[in-house]
Amino acid sequence: MADRVYFFDTTLRDGEQSPGATMNFHEKLRLAHQLEILGVDCIEAGFPASSQGDFASVQAIARQAGDNVQIAGLARCVAKDIDACWEAVKEAKHPRIHTFISTSPLHMQYKLRKSPDEVVAMAVAGVTRARSYTGNVEFSCEDFSRSDRDFVVRIVGEVIAAGATTINLPDTVGYSQPEEFADFVSYVILNTPGSEKVVWSVHCHDDLGLAVANSLAALKVGVRQVEVTLNGIGERAGNAALEEVVMALQVRRDIYGLTHGIQSEQLYPSCRLLSMIIGQPIPLNKSIVGANAFAHESGIHQDGMLKHRETYEIMTPQSVGRKETHLVIGKHSGHNAIRQKFESLGYHFDESELNALFVAVKDLADRKKNIHDEDLMALVQQEIYRIPDRIKLRHVSVQCSDGGSVPPVAAVLMDIDGEEKSAAGFGCGPIDALFNVISDLVGRAPALEQYAINAITGGTDALGEVTVRVREKNFSAIGRGNHPDIFVASARAYVDALNNLAKREAEGMRLHQLSSHEAEQPQE
Repeated sequence: MADRVYFFDTTLRDGEQSPGATMNFHEKLRLAHQLEILGVDCIEAGFPASSQGDFASVQAIARQAGDNVQIAGLARCVAKDIDACWEAVKEAKHPRIHTFISTSPLHMQYKLRKSPDEVVAMAVAGVTRARSYTGNVEFSCEDFSRSDRDFVVRIVGEVIAAGATTINLPDTVGYSQPEEFADFVSYVILNTPGSEKVVWSVHCHDDLGLAVANSLAALKVGVRQVEVTLNGIGERAGNAALEEVVMALQVRRDIYGLTHGIQSEQLYPSCRLLSMIIGQPIPLNKSIVGANAFAHESGIHQDGMLKHRETYEIMTPQSVGRKETHLVIGKHSGHNAIRQKFESLGYHFDESELNALFVAVKDLADRKKNIHDEDLMALVQQEIYRIPDRIKLRHVSVQCSDGGSVPPVAAVLMDIDGEEKSAAGFGCGPIDALFNVISDLVGRAPALEQYAINAITGGTDALGEVTVRVREKNFSAIGRGNHPDIFVASARAYVDALNNLAKREAEGMRLHQLSSHEAEQPQE
């Protein structure tokens, strides 16, 4: 039994199915690149048959992928799904087709409306078709944890004979308990003909808060691939969190004795990037990457830490990429220093991108005394990884009020389709006034579904990060903005949301659901 664990990241597929976690084309490419830097073994880039947008992003990720990562697409055991999947991933240096079908009595009866014999036949046909394209084929038993043991052994044995090289056993609804799950997985591995020919995998959901525990339990009985997401995002309560599994294996090597290829110092930068892209702040108490993960307030804890760090810390902040940053970059920094700093954070830019960041860093340094890594990462998202906008914010002025005879007022100067426009107006508060004026200038006023402020770093001069989610008719969009002045950050976020809303309408980014029998999203 090999001691190498393979990390299969499904942030871009299962993770994106999490409510509010939709990413645009460019954001998916950026995140895929970061996953390569992180060192994941396989990136599940999407579900190509679900929409033209998903197909295009999977294809682009496959084209940009390097030599050290596999690119997988998801497909049901349906011929046209598998064909579309291959077309999307075939240009990757290491493509994989991941096909699945439900195996629990509940799913077979009510979802598929198929008999067990029909399901086995579909599975074998799907794997056979996938194998005609590539030797790298993964098969998943959807709702494995509620399936009959001997039926799983039967269907898995037949798909191995048909050419599957990875077998995935998902706890699709987060139902299993660790000992129970490990026992079931072990039974299948020990009783399936040809089990030694394949890599065994698990994909666990967190409905009962046990996704990571179940994944680790499975690793102890012979599983060697874990399917995970950054920050544990995913359907319903989410998936097993990549960073938690990695650090459990690393900190408790004495228990597991397993190795992996993840660069743990890239865990925080990766999770932080995802957080910025989807506009969902990392919870303060999130293990490994949360702001409080290495914070100590209790006097007893602080005393222990001062005497010996390991009294209350089982890993170092540096081991997960949480580095204390002093004033290294500022208004006197040159191009080369800024380039080297970004490269130390895992970014590589061409001259035009570096010039844009140089200006942004100088502008920030004029207003903020200390510039932290988090500030620089926010600038990258703000200045580089954004689609060109038709609406641009130039200047903002806000006058606050305590609600007396003069209400809060905002004045805004913008460029709209190359034309300079300005206006001023009132609101119930300064943010309301800002959004009202911007809406009047742009000519659209979508419903505001979410407004959130997050201080990226500490201090009164902290860079404020604002996230807004807007909806108009059938379309929704997320906007992000950052600035030391939260009113400017709010205006930037709202303008970004309006731009993204327009792009969604123009580019058809809203997912096109499959026709009647294809409509449901995979839940494996």
